[in-house]
Amino acid sequence: MTIFKILVLLLSLSCFSQAQLSPTFYDQTCPNALSTIRSSIRSAISRERRMAASLIRLHFHDCFVNGCDASIMLVATPNMESERDSLANFQSARGFEVIDQAKSTVESICPGVVSCADIIAVAARDASEYVGGPRYAVKVGRRDSTAAFRAIADSGDLPSFSASLDTLSELFLRKGLNTRDLVALSGAHTLGQAQCFTFRDRLYDNSSDIDAGFSSTRKRRCPVNGGDTTGAPLDQVTPNSFDNNYYRNLMQKKGLLASDQVLFGTGASTDSIVTEYSRNPSRFASDFAAAMIKMGDIQTLTGSDGQIRRICSAVN
Repeated sequence: MTIFKILVLLLSLSCFSQAQLSPTFYDQTCPNALSTIRSSIRSAISRERRMAASLIRLHFHDCFVNGCDASIMLVATPNMESERDSLANFQSARGFEVIDQAKSTVESICPGVVSCADIIAVAARDASEYVGGPRYAVKVGRRDSTAAFRAIADSGDLPSFSASLDTLSELFLRKGLNTRDLVALSGAHTLGQAQCFTFRDRLYDNSSDIDAGFSSTRKRRCPVNGGDTTGAPLDQVTPNSFDNNYYRNLMQKKGLLASDQVLFGTGASTDSIVTEYSRNPSRFASDFAAAMIKMGDIQTLTGSDGQIRRICSAVN
C-alpha cells in the first residue's frame, strides 16, 4: 500500500470516528436517555445551584486530559492513579456523585448502553441551560476509557490559574480550539467559585491590572496568611446566573483569576472579543455553545474503542 493510500485511509477512519457522534445516537437504543439525564441534572442543581458551574468544569477537565472519555471519573486503584488527585482537580473538581447518580438512573432503563463520557457532556449542557445559558444539541456516541491519565493532567494539559495569554492560547490550539473558543469557554467563569490560594497573589502584588476597590473587597475573604481553601465567587454580581457579566468584569479590571484578566487589557486580539461579548450576550451564548460542541469532539473514543462502563468510577 502506498503512503498516499495509507494517509487517505487514516483520514477516512478519523472522519468516520467523528461521524459516529450524533445528537440522535441513542434514538433507537435508549430513546429516553437524554431526558433522563436532564431530569437528574436539573434535580441536582435545584438542590445546589453552584453545581451547574462544577458540572461544566468537570466536562472541560475531562476533555482536556486525553479527550472526552470520562477518565476523570475513575477512582484510584493499586495499579492506577486517578485524575481526581491531580493538582488541578484535588479538592476542587466536583460533581462526581451527580454524574454517578445520572448514570445509575440511565442504567436502570438502558443497561450497558449510555457512556459516562456522554453523560458528562450532556450534563454540562443541561447545567448551562438550567442557569440561563444556551441550550445546544450535544453530539453523543462517545465511549469510556479503560484508564485514567493523572500524569497528563499534571503535565500542563489543564490551564493554570496563573497562566499567561500565550500559554492559554497554545494549550487551546493543541486541543483544536482557536482564540475565540478560548474567550468563549472562559466565559463559563461567569459561574462558580475559586479558592483563595488561586487568586491571592493577584490581590497582593500591587499590579496595575486590578481595580483597587475590587481588590480591597476580595481581600476580606482572602488574607495574606491562611484561608487557602476559602471560596469566593468568580463573578460577585451574578455568581449563579449564566450571563455576560464576566466580560464586563474583565473590562473593569475585575477578573478574579490572573488567567481571566489576561484576556483583556494587553492589546491582544482577545480584547476585541471580550468587548464584543460584553455588548452582545447573544453572540457570547452562541459562541459558547459552538465552542462546547467543538470541545466535546476532542479525542473521542467511538465504535469498538474503549467500553461502556457499568459504573462511572471503575473500569468494567
